[in-house]
Amino acid sequence: MIDPLPFLKSLIPVPGISGFENPICKSVSDAWRPLVDELSISRLGSLHGLCSGTGSQPRHRLMFAAHMDTIGLMVTGMVDGLLRVTAIGGIDPRVLPGQSVTVHARQDLPAVVVQPPVGLLPPDYKSSPVAIEYLWVDTGLLSTQVTELVKIGDPISFAQPAVELTGETLCAPYLDNRASLAALTICLDELHGRTHPWDVWAVASVQEEIGVRGAYTSTFQLHPDIAVAIDVTFARNPGSNDWGTFPLGKGVTLGWGANIHPALFKKFKEIANLVEIPFEVEVMPYYSGTDGEGMQVTAEGIPTMVVCIPLRYMHTPVEVVSLKDIRRAGRLMAEFACQLEPDFIEKIIWDE
Repeated sequence: MIDPLPFLKSLIPVPGISGFENPICKSVSDAWRPLVDELSISRLGSLHGLCSGTGSQPRHRLMFAAHMDTIGLMVTGMVDGLLRVTAIGGIDPRVLPGQSVTVHARQDLPAVVVQPPVGLLPPDYKSSPVAIEYLWVDTGLLSTQVTELVKIGDPISFAQPAVELTGETLCAPYLDNRASLAALTICLDELHGRTHPWDVWAVASVQEEIGVRGAYTSTFQLHPDIAVAIDVTFARNPGSNDWGTFPLGKGVTLGWGANIHPALFKKFKEIANLVEIPFEVEVMPYYSGTDGEGMQVTAEGIPTMVVCIPLRYMHTPVEVVSLKDIRRAGRLMAEFACQLEPDFIEKIIWDE
């Protein structure tokens, strides 16, 4: 089985901000190439990998999707060599001051996010979090050098390195959703040596953080019979509510709600119990906040399931995940693929 720790450490430094996913797409392509029978890139930039099934033709199609894009910043202006920025995806500006970043300009430039001294801020911000429009990114270069190297629209990514914590946990930026990419890669590695009747399409989707766009387009292109989104969810920490967060290192979550087909929830639950993978039910009464939203409503509608890995401090540069949970998620997806009966899709109905 692929070890998620070195795999994640190789992915964390690779930029992949929504709309600028080419670098991470190349890294994931290199990892998937020996594990799949076919590899391609969609018109929007999502990566598609096919593991051919063993059933008779025409075979049904199962699609696993983990988004490979991340949140980030974008340059919106320059003043005296400092960069004004805006957010790509959901970023809480409270976490930004003091962070190390990389400006992806004509060349990658190390930089830091800074805020003016409190005495120079508007009165409303003297004792409250500073809005992103009052923050700056400082490369340390002279104004003339910045003008030569940087242009409006250049993306900026977090630059913190991955840190191994105790208890088989990892702290790093962009574990949303590199953790799920690692789980999906583990799944492909397991399927590589096993038989499964359905064709399995692995998708590393783009632009999830700004509207699940890769999920819509890849599902439309591949037209799977069943779709499964693999993503992260909120791990429990002191002060968090019990029903909306889940323990770190104690298993995956199985989504339940309008975005989830009841027959797929039942099948995943049965398989998790069979192979002794711990899980909790994650209530998703309205929407799941994952690629599952786009996958479910593409074309005439696709039966969809959502599997999540608990993650602490989501959308910050210090996200924390359990390596055990990543392995469990990868194994659960592989078991699901291998235990799908050739006629499973003909037998399922929407029945709670």
